[in-house]
Amino acid sequence: MIHQDERVRAFEEQRSYLFSIAYRLLGSVSDAEDVLQEAFLRWDRTPTADTEIRSVRAFLATIVVRLCMDELRSARAKREVYVGPWLPEPLITTDRADLTDSLVLRESLSFAFLLMLEKLSPLERAVFVLREVFDYDYSDIAPIVSKTEANCRQAFHRARQRLSDEHTRFEPTREQQERLTEQFLLATTRGDVQGLMQLLAEDVVSVGDGGGKAAAALRPVVSRDRVIRGLFGNLQKMPPDRAWIEEVNGQPAIVTTRDGQPYAVVLLEVRDGFIHTVYFVLNPDKLGSILTPDD
Repeated sequence: MIHQDERVRAFEEQRSYLFSIAYRLLGSVSDAEDVLQEAFLRWDRTPTADTEIRSVRAFLATIVVRLCMDELRSARAKREVYVGPWLPEPLITTDRADLTDSLVLRESLSFAFLLMLEKLSPLERAVFVLREVFDYDYSDIAPIVSKTEANCRQAFHRARQRLSDEHTRFEPTREQQERLTEQFLLATTRGDVQGLMQLLAEDVVSVGDGGGKAAAALRPVVSRDRVIRGLFGNLQKMPPDRAWIEEVNGQPAIVTTRDGQPYAVVLLEVRDGFIHTVYFVLNPDKLGSILTPDD
């Protein structure tokens, strides 16, 4: 039998990999951590001999994916009563090369990608992420999701069809993303309306997630004029006391605090040299993993 200390060590060796899967499936840091905790408990309770487990990583990944699929099914009901737009929980990726060390891994952490996955069923999402992001073979995916290889191929094909209009990469260069984020922060800090107008696409969209616990528009705001008017109006009413740039979900993002507590995370989706979408995460329940520079 596998001894307790060996089980702990084996799980910890796979923790980063398992979290990487769970976060992309759930879009939530806290939910992904809860899944990992439950996965460890199940791993710890499983009476298996060493010879029965050909791959600890595959065994644990199976537990995590199945738990995530269960969570996704219950999450759909929760989203139906969520107040305002739902956005993923921001994930600080500074010094986390394990989560972002390839273009595919970095892109699959973006809010645009995670929101795109929301269109899929739990099965389609699991198959798509395992195949597209982690390069699993269908023969490996099938036992994880308890389906045949043919079923998995069909699920992936359906996912691709559903996402065909959106599954286009608009990946800007790192330098362009950093430059526009810095300019956006500078323009908003200075109240520079003209400077901000030069950064935003004419049909820019602002999406704010307050979850009913922080002031945010209950639906996306569209057009450059309306986005700028709403942004500066909110800054006048509730100005942050600090703002800085941090790597979040694999890209430069703006983190702000009020009264010393995390207040908002702002991520920008850039296309063709302009900011096309501004994501504001204001729900305090989604800012628990955000650390201030003094932490």
